[in-house]
Amino acid sequence: MGLWVPGLRDVYRARRVVERVLGRTPLLYSRPLSRLLGAEVYLKYECVLPTRAFKVRGMVYYVHARGDLGGGVVVASTGNFAQAAAYAAGLVGVRCVVVMPEGVSRVKVEAVKALGGEVVFHGRVFDEALDYARWYAEREGLTFVHSVNEPLLYAGVGTMHLEVLEDLPDVEVVINPIGGGSGAGSAVIVYKTVDPSIRVVGVQAEGAPSVYLSLKRGELVATGRADTRAEGLATSRTYELAFKILHGRIDDVVLVSDGEMLEAARMLYEAERIIPELAGAAPLAAALKLREGLRGRRVVLMVTGCNVDGETLSAIAGSKG
Repeated sequence: MGLWVPGLRDVYRARRVVERVLGRTPLLYSRPLSRLLGAEVYLKYECVLPTRAFKVRGMVYYVHARGDLGGGVVVASTGNFAQAAAYAAGLVGVRCVVVMPEGVSRVKVEAVKALGGEVVFHGRVFDEALDYARWYAEREGLTFVHSVNEPLLYAGVGTMHLEVLEDLPDVEVVINPIGGGSGAGSAVIVYKTVDPSIRVVGVQAEGAPSVYLSLKRGELVATGRADTRAEGLATSRTYELAFKILHGRIDDVVLVSDGEMLEAARMLYEAERIIPELAGAAPLAAALKLREGLRGRRVVLMVTGCNVDGETLSAIAGSKG
């Protein structure tokens, strides 16, 4: 399927499937964070989804909309997309193979297997696993699904932003982390179509700023590195579809450090008893940097995932204000 750009109509089509299979996730008003930021702050809590992260929306829609999957799907992933693929493939009874680079935590490997996925290890970095996944799919007669360049994923993921609009029609600012870009890209598709004055702000890790640099320079940038413990943000390059959607339409991209994300995760726990993964805490870290510009506004922070390993949990508990 070519790199067509989904529109709002596509997101509405996806909603019929996603809401039936997954239901809705809550949008929670946070009194403590509202006081802290001097704004009206809401949290979109994607952690209640079956895989504890937003990406399952995209894959659930993909397997239902695509139809013939050639017996199964093959993806490359180091985290939440792997679980999303395994879960969605199980819904329609097809095989799911996840190619992971060496060194992925055992917790994530076991999570994929528990959902019925098969794990194949290849390469030292994600891009090597991605190339192998394409080859593997062709060899086995399976369907390769790119985690960023597949348009149907954006339509499915965009349903979380439709829910925000329905629950908070007067939203003024939405802050969404950027790893590959499907979350922020679908935010742009939804909000900028409905009302261009709604500000969409993306967040990347300082050690993995490929999308930030690409949007600043107006061209695809590959940094060749992803120096962050926020696995959901650990991308070393910008992919074509995300760039096509975000360029010229997203209002801002903010860079945050791992330390700032750890502190934001601790604050989310203290404020609302939510324990987010670092990518899910990144919007609050960005909001703290943007505090002056957010005062008096209705702000939604997208808590996109809560798959926290033991080491990160210890680091969150040990972070200091």
